[in-house]
Amino acid sequence: MKRWPNKPLGELLKIQNGFAFKSELFNDDGKGLPIIRIRDLARGFSETFYDGEHDPAFEVENGDFLIGMDGEFHCYRWQGGKALLNQRVCRLQNFSRDLNAGYVFYGINDHLREIEDNTAFVTVKHLSSKQIASIEMSVPPLEEQERLVKLLDETDELRKLRAQADRRTATLIPSLFSKMFGPDAPGSVTWQTATVAELAAAHEGSIRTGPFGSDLRHSEFFEEGVPVLGIDNVVENEFRWTKSRCIPESKFAEMKRFVVFPGDVLVTIMGTVGRCSIAPEGLPVCISTKHLCTITLDRTKAHPRFIWGAFLHDASVKQQTRSVGKGAIMEGWNSTIIKRLRLRVPPLTLQKQFAARVSEIRAMKIEQAASRRRLDDLFQSILHHAFNGEL
Repeated sequence: MKRWPNKPLGELLKIQNGFAFKSELFNDDGKGLPIIRIRDLARGFSETFYDGEHDPAFEVENGDFLIGMDGEFHCYRWQGGKALLNQRVCRLQNFSRDLNAGYVFYGINDHLREIEDNTAFVTVKHLSSKQIASIEMSVPPLEEQERLVKLLDETDELRKLRAQADRRTATLIPSLFSKMFGPDAPGSVTWQTATVAELAAAHEGSIRTGPFGSDLRHSEFFEEGVPVLGIDNVVENEFRWTKSRCIPESKFAEMKRFVVFPGDVLVTIMGTVGRCSIAPEGLPVCISTKHLCTITLDRTKAHPRFIWGAFLHDASVKQQTRSVGKGAIMEGWNSTIIKRLRLRVPPLTLQKQFAARVSEIRAMKIEQAASRRRLDDLFQSILHHAFNGEL
């Protein structure tokens, strides 16, 4: 293991604090230059502009290294074009000739995270330029720094390409739904409409919300028994098993009318309203909480994946819920609202084709997620070894 001398950053570079620009000169009309605030660092762009005189010394260019000094302490490489350095954001600049800027960029975040973890706070954590200047980093010879930065740049570029591919994949299902079932879809003018209630199974309770009030309290949940589903199982718009939340068999005997079956469509009706998933095959006997509406479909009329797609991607669903909410998406739904939602219903064969295509895309997403995890693990491993003199 190689040991290089440690030096405080204050001896190796300059830390420039942002300027307190007058907020009355901020605008959203694109006048002047974008102004960088802490919330803009992670997303890499600013939609707020400053239209006033300023010192050019506070102009930021692509490639500059910026650190937010409130909340989460992290160093970002700015790529949002020329902009202004606002207060509570600082820039690392005037690097020593013996220091590669990229080497600091990759090495500083572990130190910032340690400062953040050890910073006491009441509402928001604050970072000072003095704390940044006191960070000590090992400083190998410049050629060694350049070698490590090149290796980390190449690995990070793979992660960025993976992220770009993931973003493209995320658009596939909405695009597919629009192409197959949108207003301009082939044959759509001949499709009949039906309410969700008309597409549900004929038996009573085919559209049901979970138990309310005194029927089921959180204090009655245990780690073993019959699982109880909630928003956390649905919020990602795909079914996910999460924390254990169960009721005893004796309690379940009183609540069999709330049972969830494989293939049922689950819709959130409180909190993050309108999220949707499908109860998977092999689902153990379980019930839902009051936060969910469960829909058991007549499979001769509608496929669960089509109904899932309609809740998430059909503009008419959002339009109908807006009208019910008098101009805004409602904070909460109920089974009556869901029963009355009217959809255009394509042929069942087309719905099944959509379901098959979605299955293929979901399989692709799973592979991409595994690839993303491998790349992240590789990057972190290289980072660890690089700054411990093991590469």
